[in-house]
Amino acid sequence: MNENKQKVWFTSDTHFGHENVIRYSNRPYKDKQDMDEGLILSWNSKVGTNDLVYHLGDVFFCNQDKALSIMKRLNGQKFLIFGNHDKTVRRSELLQQQFIKVCDYHELTIEGQKIVLCHYPMMTWNSSSHGSWMLHGHCHGNLKYPFEAKIHDVGVDPNNYVPLSFLEIKKILEIKKISVIDHHGAPAE
Repeated sequence: MNENKQKVWFTSDTHFGHENVIRYSNRPYKDKQDMDEGLILSWNSKVGTNDLVYHLGDVFFCNQDKALSIMKRLNGQKFLIFGNHDKTVRRSELLQQQFIKVCDYHELTIEGQKIVLCHYPMMTWNSSSHGSWMLHGHCHGNLKYPFEAKIHDVGVDPNNYVPLSFLEIKKILEIKKISVIDHHGAPAE
């Protein structure tokens, strides 16, 4: 991607405003204010104002007003794939309007690469036997994949508390093999 093109980023499980996630995920922050400020700083250090960010769920764990104040400070245009802790966003039309789109599942193609986005990891996904990627959150870096596949947890915990670019994920997944675990067979050669 050249400098003039919009960059695309992926992240998940920021849990802005969630004090207990610091302990649950062993995050390096003293309290939720410190975490929120650290995550905002990390996000904005990578994401430009016109970039596109796919957030794969569990974005906030706070009230609407706090969530809106955080949203206004985060660079980029945001697209939300709902997670299990996105109750505040689900209940707030005003918060939903801060995102380009909100949904439970999404598929897209970037530079010819098909990508499946969901908060939850899947064992098999659309075109997985043909090299599509599965990007997810939810697991905070704790999931051990039972087979090799083009799947990656884009949550902040296993990724140094920053969003990952399309190119960073491409580099991670290009060395992984395609595993065929369903009836669709190996990709045509």
